[in-house]
Amino acid sequence: MKPIFLPRTYCLLVWLFAALQMAASPKKEANTLRLMSYNVHHFVGTDNQPGYERVANLINDICPDVVALQEVDSVTLRSNGVNSLRELADRTLMFPTFSAAIDFEGGKYGVGILSREKPLGVTRYALPGSEEARTLLLAEFDGYVVACTHFSLTEADRIASVAIINEAAAHTDKPLFLLGDMNSTPKSDVQQALNKNFRILNDPNRATIYEEGKGVCVDYIYQYKNSAPQASVLRREVVNDTVASDHCPLYADLRLPASADKVFRSKPFLQNPTGGGISVSWFTNVPTHGWVEYGTDPDRLDHKAETVVDGQVVCNDTHQKIRFGGLQPGQTYYYRVCSREILRYEAYKKEFGPTVTSKVYRFTMPSAEEKEFTAVVFNDLHRRTEVIDKLAEQLKDVNYDFVFFNGDCIDDAHTEEQAVSFLTHMAEKTHASEIPFFFLRGNHEIRDAYSIRLRSLIDYVGDKTYGAFNWGDTRFVLLDCGEDKPDSTWVYYGLNHFEQLRDDQVAFLTDELHSKAFKKAKRRVLLHHIPIYGEVDRYNPCRELWGTLLAKAPFDVCINAHTHRHAFLPKESVGNNFPIFVGGGPRISLATAIIIEKKGDSFRVKMIDAEGKTIREIACHPK
Repeated sequence: MKPIFLPRTYCLLVWLFAALQMAASPKKEANTLRLMSYNVHHFVGTDNQPGYERVANLINDICPDVVALQEVDSVTLRSNGVNSLRELADRTLMFPTFSAAIDFEGGKYGVGILSREKPLGVTRYALPGSEEARTLLLAEFDGYVVACTHFSLTEADRIASVAIINEAAAHTDKPLFLLGDMNSTPKSDVQQALNKNFRILNDPNRATIYEEGKGVCVDYIYQYKNSAPQASVLRREVVNDTVASDHCPLYADLRLPASADKVFRSKPFLQNPTGGGISVSWFTNVPTHGWVEYGTDPDRLDHKAETVVDGQVVCNDTHQKIRFGGLQPGQTYYYRVCSREILRYEAYKKEFGPTVTSKVYRFTMPSAEEKEFTAVVFNDLHRRTEVIDKLAEQLKDVNYDFVFFNGDCIDDAHTEEQAVSFLTHMAEKTHASEIPFFFLRGNHEIRDAYSIRLRSLIDYVGDKTYGAFNWGDTRFVLLDCGEDKPDSTWVYYGLNHFEQLRDDQVAFLTDELHSKAFKKAKRRVLLHHIPIYGEVDRYNPCRELWGTLLAKAPFDVCINAHTHRHAFLPKESVGNNFPIFVGGGPRISLATAIIIEKKGDSFRVKMIDAEGKTIREIACHPK
């Protein structure tokens, strides 16, 4: 379009308004694509001043993934020999792709695309133009194609161009987006022709150029209707800047449905099979609505479970944790997890992708009559994959029923990515899709930025970091010692209050030791991360608080961790009323796994190293 010169005062006001708007440019959501189109008027503004910097600032503020640019000079006399697209690419740190429409003043003139990623391929098509030739530029990326054009001023040329674009679009099997200055208004014959195969994604009621005080829309962002999948439009904006160019830049935030093989980030994993219920968790790469389908017949999963809080289904997140109850002791159940991607979640509009399902898994609920089980205990993995990989290899022939992670496994997690990555790795290595685990917190799970949110990933017995449960006729008691230094220690910055947590467990332990469940149990196992017995010079408030209660507690074994040195403390060797196993450390040379095995009246505990060698084994006498 021809340049429009506006009064300087008006330009200043528009510039100030645009600057305020740009300062509030919304952050792009995760898993979205932001496409921008801008006729830059060969980088000369309506104030007749050259403006690479202000165009670059507009682009940098909007922060698109791809920008389609029209009216771009390349080493012309008008641009003082400057490669304009390269100049802009350097200022925006984007990859430039140019398509010349005509030779002009010693150089070229046409359209261009700037992109965060280098295109996988580029195709150029000639389009008709009576006053000057036109061009269509296609850039292919990993999951989509972006086309950029600038239509002729002549209607017959524009109509003819539509047919060429339709033909070009039909040759791609990826979602195709067309962006450009179409030199036509929303109700024109050209737009009617385009709309047969292209869906307008921007708001055509928003003006992109102003002539004689009147605003009209001539710039568009479309998606080809015959390309799948179709995108959901999360946001569409026109930036009201009429100084840097005679056109306003426009952009749209789009979300494309993930392919079925990209929805799940992890397999499902089981936690906390107590109280007639079990928790199933899994992670996705995109926000979803998730649920579990289950039943006693693998071919008839006729029950459905989802998480509902205060009347609302918990969804639109990448982490699903669903607990369901009413399960029968000793019964084998089959289940699969289902995730339906949420493309758009607004007050009055929601859009979804297809539902993706996992394979069918199985689990068996523990029974009160069960007299046989095998459990495995890991500790102090400190997010080291090579350690659990090595230990899991030694346990491949052990048919265990459940797992304990006894602290300092997901240590010092600063981000969700760190925590989730190792949690899912542990789950994978211990076959947690069918073998449930219990997670005990260590002192390192209390540290770093993600430590507070780590709780959302874990399903604790009784929703506390300490508790007790039965597996068959064996009672397991789990304690949480908190940190290994006083709350007043400067590195905690006054944010730790574990004295109350330990005091609460005095009452819990008192009640537990006098409970019918504890007294009736054939075997009793105590687990906590930080040892209470041994190393008397170490800070240990738990020994003072819980020592009297444990002095005569009839546990068959206690399993600890934390010291990074495996040890075995026989009964009454350090004032302990039960034998104690202390697991090893976070290097392969120090790592251990502890196996608890009960068969009828026989009860054995064995510690092995990372080579599978038995370090210590005890057998408790029949009762």
